[in-house]
Amino acid sequence: MDFRIIKSPSNSTKDILKRRMSGICKTELDSVDAIGLVQGKLIDMIYVADVAEKAVGVTVEDIRGTCPQHMVLLGIFGDTSSVEAAMKEIQLKMKEGK
Repeated sequence: MDFRIIKSPSNSTKDILKRRMSGICKTELDSVDAIGLVQGKLIDMIYVADVAEKAVGVTVEDIRGTCPQHMVLLGIFGDTSSVEAAMKEIQLKMKEGK
């Protein structure tokens, strides 16, 4: 599983993500301070989406891609401290589960 945090994402980065997210996106990207990106197997991504949203005030969105290994990319959106906390909680829970 791969993890990245983008703090103060540029407008171009937000535009890339908007184009890759489904039409039923519930997050207004113009107001987010940070974006956490997590990529992995579908089973893990469903689990980490639940962990992130339960841990702190973030929203999680599926980001479409074309990956021959069938990996899934999630975006975790919110203020910087909430995204960082969600990412730490995900890493902790994944470590506990292995």
